[in-house]
Amino acid sequence: MNFDSQVRVEDKLYYNRYVVDVGQPHVKVRAHTTPSPQLLALLKVCPARCYDINDGGQVEVAVDGCIECGTCRVIAEPTGDIQWSHPRGGYGVLFKFG
Repeated sequence: MNFDSQVRVEDKLYYNRYVVDVGQPHVKVRAHTTPSPQLLALLKVCPARCYDINDGGQVEVAVDGCIECGTCRVIAEPTGDIQWSHPRGGYGVLFKFG
């Protein structure tokens, strides 16, 4: 098997486009001083790498690039660490190649 011909996830994500709904993010991280284990897990499991740690040690989300896969909903929404909703009509991810 030739592994050089395989496409990486990052390469496929490059083809997606995201229409940003300025001021209306569909994912919000609740205010916290110390991240919960669920929030820290999002740093590793989000396939679009939308979660990051800021200089203050809190987890932040950048929704421009979110592929709306629901991974964060399964991990952090039940704990109340994030609020998730569908983007408003006309906004969000636009998949170019299925």
